[in-house]
Amino acid sequence: MTEIILLSDRRVAATPVAENGEPLVDAREIPALRVDARQADEDGSYAHVRADVMRRLLLAQAALPDGVRLLMVEGFRPPELQRSYFDSYADEMRLANPGAGPERIRELASAYISPPEVAPHVSGGAVDLTLCTEDGAELPLGTEVNATPEESDGGCRTAAVNIDARSRAHRELLGRAMTAAGFVNYPTEWWHWSFGDRYWALLTGASAARYGPAARRTP
Repeated sequence: MTEIILLSDRRVAATPVAENGEPLVDAREIPALRVDARQADEDGSYAHVRADVMRRLLLAQAALPDGVRLLMVEGFRPPELQRSYFDSYADEMRLANPGAGPERIRELASAYISPPEVAPHVSGGAVDLTLCTEDGAELPLGTEVNATPEESDGGCRTAAVNIDARSRAHRELLGRAMTAAGFVNYPTEWWHWSFGDRYWALLTGASAARYGPAARRTP
């Protein structure tokens, strides 16, 4: 079985960052890419990713068959929002695992929400997405985007076996397109892909991440 490296792994935090200063760009201004508003925030941070991430998303889009589109759900996430998500889910894990110590709670929480200090979304290098038709109807991929391990019975894992054949085929289609464009997947979340962040650097063997925490700005 392939090792699943969680974002709580000390190797992720130990990965150096060589910030390249690349700006965030607004995906809503790119007609070729569909952006869903379910995670919309007041300043539109959710629709932003680093410039090279956007270029690679368009490469992935071009690799999909006719009639299938990427549907972006969330990109950049401000650090304070990431912290609130992580702390809230960690609280749920404490209630569900009353005997677990701090390190175990961090590990459990990291299977679903990234620790803020290493979170790919905070870097602007991560994107949550799914597939849809030309008219925006989502294709089945086994679970909803952002389904927790508890509510999906583990179906949120990219390699989950408790999904139907059609959903599996759609995950494989998404995976081929995103991998070919240079992204890596977080294996506990089929919808989460990143490029240039610490997790990407660790998995690809890069000497350093290209992106540290991003500032909410546009070119």
